[in-house]
Amino acid sequence: MSYSERYKNTLLNDIIPFWEKNSLDKEYGGYFTCLDHKGRVFDKDKFLWLQGRQAWLFSMLYNKVEKNPKWLDIAKSGIDFLREYGMDEQGNFYFSVTRTGEPLVKAYNIFSDCFAAMAFSQYAIAANDEEAKELARKTYFNILSRKDNPKGPYEKNTGIRPLQGFSLPMILSNLVLELEDILLPEEVDSTIDYSVKQVMEVFLDKESGLIFENVLPDGSHDDSFNGRLLNPGHGIEAMWFMIDIGVRKNDRVLIDKAAETILNILDYSWDKQYGGIFYFLDAKGFPPQQLEWDQKLWWVHLETLVALAKAWEHTGNPEVKKWYEKVHEYAWSHFSDPENGEWFGYLNRRGEVLLNLKGGKWKGCFHVPRAMYQCWRSFEKIEAKTK
Repeated sequence: MSYSERYKNTLLNDIIPFWEKNSLDKEYGGYFTCLDHKGRVFDKDKFLWLQGRQAWLFSMLYNKVEKNPKWLDIAKSGIDFLREYGMDEQGNFYFSVTRTGEPLVKAYNIFSDCFAAMAFSQYAIAANDEEAKELARKTYFNILSRKDNPKGPYEKNTGIRPLQGFSLPMILSNLVLELEDILLPEEVDSTIDYSVKQVMEVFLDKESGLIFENVLPDGSHDDSFNGRLLNPGHGIEAMWFMIDIGVRKNDRVLIDKAAETILNILDYSWDKQYGGIFYFLDAKGFPPQQLEWDQKLWWVHLETLVALAKAWEHTGNPEVKKWYEKVHEYAWSHFSDPENGEWFGYLNRRGEVLLNLKGGKWKGCFHVPRAMYQCWRSFEKIEAKTK
């Protein structure tokens, strides 16, 4: 079986059926995300960023794979739940609510908003829903208005060490492409330019070739736990966003630089003893403060597969191909669960299953199916070139 066939078959005959069967709350709408290894629900709270991610995923499949009415109905369930229960009076999205939609955790950052905007935008295309389109636009501009202080009153730092985080410019680089159909061209170009500059000139360290998770306002590094923090999965995921932007802009320099950065991060973060990619690292090799630093996580490896597939597609670099095959072998042999469906999320350093859940507070219907879709499409193009 070719790579493209494997990814397509896994997406359509394993991953999507798992979530269709197990995650739908047919009584109150939206989705259950806390699923054990067999798909049984073990907690019924709803995490808004995962509601947005799943609504986006099924809308995207409807738009780009097949006009399947079941997928549109599943997307609508999440969209309606977000519309009804997702926002506070200021239009900020809660982190979590009860099964029935009562707010549990306030809007303490803007990541729920980012995925809600993506969901509304993709659903608006699928259902020709003008209200969803307007919600996507409003949510996007609300995100921009909060980008310099994304946590608002929930910010814990005093300002003595004003570190800026990588997450926001990274996510904006993907979000703006998702919302391209509903934003003015100049708004899209402005956000793309901001994101590329931040990612490739501020957070990408010229000396090491690594992406730092936090930098000082002038782009310099602070010699502290947070200042030295590396999140390899974040850096690599951002690089496939950069490749997508490079393709959109026909910017060969950006594509090649992103591919080179993927290789730099992998070379630094691959566990040479047990295999797999570390979750967190310290740029100077000191012990990270995160106790889970040496765990192997599903999303890190899946985003790496997407990044390498896109880099292979657009550069043909043999080093990229070699790394793809290495990560592919590790990921498919350790995370995939052919017996019960879907992928495990959390392994210990040795590659043994640490938590056998298939979904929870952080893992939902997003990274696995999105990666299956992205790799399927990239390998269709790679394989077409070699025929």
